[in-house]
Amino acid sequence: MAGLFFIIGFVTWLNGPLITFVQVAFGVGPVGAFLVPMCFYLAYFFCAFPAMALARRTGLRGGIRLALGVMAAGTLGFGECVGRGWYAGALAGLSVLGAGLTLLQVAVNPYVTLLGPAAQAARRIAGMGIANKLSGIIAPIIFSLLVMHDIGGVVARLAASGNARMHAQVLAGFAHAVVLPYRGMAVVLLLVALGLRHAGLPDLRLACRDAAPPGGRMAGMAWVGIAVVFVYVGVEVMAGDGIGLYARGMGLLVGQTRFLTAFTLAGMLGGYVLGSFMVPAVIRSAPYLGLSALVGGALCTGAIMAHGMGSVLCIALLGVANAMMMPILFPLVLHMAGAWRQRANALLVMAFCGGAVMPQCFALLQGPWGMKPAFMGLVMPGYGVIGLFALVVWWRARGLGRAA
Repeated sequence: MAGLFFIIGFVTWLNGPLITFVQVAFGVGPVGAFLVPMCFYLAYFFCAFPAMALARRTGLRGGIRLALGVMAAGTLGFGECVGRGWYAGALAGLSVLGAGLTLLQVAVNPYVTLLGPAAQAARRIAGMGIANKLSGIIAPIIFSLLVMHDIGGVVARLAASGNARMHAQVLAGFAHAVVLPYRGMAVVLLLVALGLRHAGLPDLRLACRDAAPPGGRMAGMAWVGIAVVFVYVGVEVMAGDGIGLYARGMGLLVGQTRFLTAFTLAGMLGGYVLGSFMVPAVIRSAPYLGLSALVGGALCTGAIMAHGMGSVLCIALLGVANAMMMPILFPLVLHMAGAWRQRANALLVMAFCGGAVMPQCFALLQGPWGMKPAFMGLVMPGYGVIGLFALVVWWRARGLGRAA
């Protein structure tokens, strides 16, 4: 299962450097470039419930294998369309890749959550998160070295090109560099799908429906938690995928921003390691969630006060604050949902579309508002919402005499 989370991280966290890549390869602005995470994460919204129904029919193991096949198709389609200079087709490939990831998330997250005692769920998901974020560190570095190693030179040659034909040749050569890596990724995904037949995973199956009473409704706090997950994923994607655009707004050159997503993911990896030891052995999950939101707000304040690279480093360190939020939120909301756990699982995956909405809002607002106001005007209230939710959960649990 950790290996599958490694794969999820590898394909997910390529979006950060891809935003910079498509800006150069297709000559689009921030709004056009941020269609990359938008198409990718919107697939979670549209495909979550169909993916849940499919996972019930195929079983978790069959759903995982099918998801990897769909991801391979999306990966191959994206690379081929980029190589041919067809941006709309490339975005369609990312949507297919996102659909495959939706099915994979629907299968693996509840699987890990329910593997043992509820009190240890955050620690188990944090362990999976370590594998996920480790690949998230590696993926942008590999992509940057293979595809964007000379992006500064490409930008200079484009500026110096004397005619449209030379300009097109430079762009075609740069875009074609992505084809072979994405073909290789598609092959790896297919091999993993085939290998899972012999991996020894138990053939678990989801229940046909939630064991909820007729006419019953999911608890209100579970709905609030789903909304908080929407906000959290938006904040996480802003820190990981939006950091390149933010850094260029702080005066860094395009060649200097290639590895910034890896810096954010390195912070998340450190946060996962710390959190896996702290929760629940030292501190309960709800207070830790609130503390993480407080740290995120403090880092945003530091980014506002700092300039240049100092401000960018504060954004990268948001990875530390973000690390344990999903490992705490996901099992917490499933617990709140009670008998409606399957519905809550699908809605939680749908809430990942926050990664589509918030970064696109950032791209739209950074022009009229300015870089820092647009970024902080979205992220700081996000941490406020997360912190308030943690406080309410802790207060309610304290009043009921429960551990949270």
